[in-house]
Amino acid sequence: MKPNVLVIAGHDPSGGAGIHADIEAIHSLGGLPATLITGLTVQNSQNVRGFELVNVDLLERQAEALLDDMNFQAVKIGMTGSPAIIRFIARLLDQLPGVPVVLDPVLAAEAGGSLGAQSVPEALLEHLFPRATVATPNLPEAERLAGVTGVQAAGEVLLRSGCPAVLITGTHDQTEAVHNHLFSAEGVGDWSWPRLPGSFHGSGCTLASACAARLAHGIALEEALTEAQDYVYRTLQNAWQAGRGQLIPDRRG
Repeated sequence: MKPNVLVIAGHDPSGGAGIHADIEAIHSLGGLPATLITGLTVQNSQNVRGFELVNVDLLERQAEALLDDMNFQAVKIGMTGSPAIIRFIARLLDQLPGVPVVLDPVLAAEAGGSLGAQSVPEALLEHLFPRATVATPNLPEAERLAGVTGVQAAGEVLLRSGCPAVLITGTHDQTEAVHNHLFSAEGVGDWSWPRLPGSFHGSGCTLASACAARLAHGIALEEALTEAQDYVYRTLQNAWQAGRGQLIPDRRG
């Protein structure tokens, strides 16, 4: 039986990131994604030109309909866009006690361009980090959220926000290999892969959704993270250029 994964994220009309990426990754890994779309973006594989957020009242009605009908084995959160939507998500998570939550604290698109109000980082730290099972920021997001520079310093600050595990990805770093660092009460875990040529549209969404799909199957966190990262690397190895910008991961795995 397929586990249900509740996905709360934005829509990318190019099909490379956001809800499209989430649906593809979760289906590929044996889950069923139910979706709440927080915002409609104006973007392509090159950059973000703007976005319009969905009314919170509509999101609440959609969430009520889903919870009346389905049980969920995991939640994945991507683009939130505003403190009001973040507070709605916090209220929703309080109705799902014990369900693992993967928070991808999206602040900007991979190719550039803001995807949230200036007050989003503070609201994320206050309302969603304490309710998440694991957060998966890239290094620029982690540094902005923590208000410090460097992966070690950022990881330590974000752990103190109440999130029990923080995976900081190194795709934006300048190292020869890509290094991802997991900060938790058990210490620091590390994964590394050879850096692939080019840049990718939706790799962060793919990672968070893959992790949520594995957690939904009942897999322990560190094993789920390992399997999710292996899956993402395969999708990037087989990525292709759909437009004039970044490469699109092949999420068939």
